[in-house]
Amino acid sequence: MTTTFPGESAQYRAARDLLLEQEIELRRAIEAVAAARRALPPGGPVPEDYVFAGLGADGAQAEVRLSELFAPGKDSLAIYSYMFPRHPSDTRPGPEHGQTARLQLEEGPCPSCTALLDQLDGAVEHIGQRMNFAIVAKAPLARVTAFAEERGWRRLRLLSSAANTYNRDYAAQTAEGFSMPMLNVFHRDGDAIRHFWGSELLYAPTEPGQDPRHVGTLEPLWNLFDFTPDGRPGDWEEQLGYCCR
Repeated sequence: MTTTFPGESAQYRAARDLLLEQEIELRRAIEAVAAARRALPPGGPVPEDYVFAGLGADGAQAEVRLSELFAPGKDSLAIYSYMFPRHPSDTRPGPEHGQTARLQLEEGPCPSCTALLDQLDGAVEHIGQRMNFAIVAKAPLARVTAFAEERGWRRLRLLSSAANTYNRDYAAQTAEGFSMPMLNVFHRDGDAIRHFWGSELLYAPTEPGQDPRHVGTLEPLWNLFDFTPDGRPGDWEEQLGYCCR
């Protein structure tokens, strides 16, 4: 089947058909990488059953162990490490309103992570049908939940790792202790919990002009820009106040 659109030229159609072949190859490559990822040998067992601060059934702060993040019948767990506090080199503006706006800038949340979580909050209800998903930040839980309320997040499971070594152990912080935005996936096999995959592309060398894009296939925002003539803005960063609340 050949697709055509009103008013297009022969030059456009020839170039578009060539691009379509590239898109097909990209799809094949994405599927091949996903298959290779699924075929990874067992990863290392988690060194301890990390204790996080989370919200209990009554809404009060409670201890939550890593093993308790696995719901019955769902053996995969993805944890996104939220840069809250942000990296001290990040001087982009922080929130303009609410409790979080009263924090020192370096104590506040990362704008890029926030943009990603804005998108994922709407997807969590669907994600949860097949797997477990949680957000971990080094900030005190009260700060994280207060900001979640300010952003209007309703579905994300939010945890604080302020009192454990999860971030350090799973490449979610620098040697200096600054937060990094790692995505880690764990798998439960019987009584054992093993690390399955981490977004190590974050630390891999990039070519000139490239963004690390370690979770690039996950994020609708930047991928949607890629469909436009302007592409990804080279002079724009996600801001905490980029949409109305």
